[in-house]
Amino acid sequence: MTTHGPVMPIWSCGGCDLPWPCPTRKRELRVEYAGAPVSLVLYLGSYLVQATEDLPWTSAGVLHRRFLGWTRETGQPMPAVQQRSTAALSAEPGREARQQGV
Repeated sequence: MTTHGPVMPIWSCGGCDLPWPCPTRKRELRVEYAGAPVSLVLYLGSYLVQATEDLPWTSAGVLHRRFLGWTRETGQPMPAVQQRSTAALSAEPGREARQQGV
């Protein structure tokens, strides 16, 4: 078990007194959740919710970067997302041609 757990409600690290999650805990979490990045984000997201209640004077952007922003490795490409086409496609090929000939 790590000594680098959060000290609430001030959200400092119990092991090194830096803002939690500290660099040491981030390294530990990357190892613990290797191959399960969604689980890591869900875990940290629950802490983010608690921190927003304990630190209402801290902006949402700052807390987001602190708790979740570091989870994506820099240089990793974003997963490809297939965009839905906005062009209208005919349900039946050649339908317009038949309607014009009627």
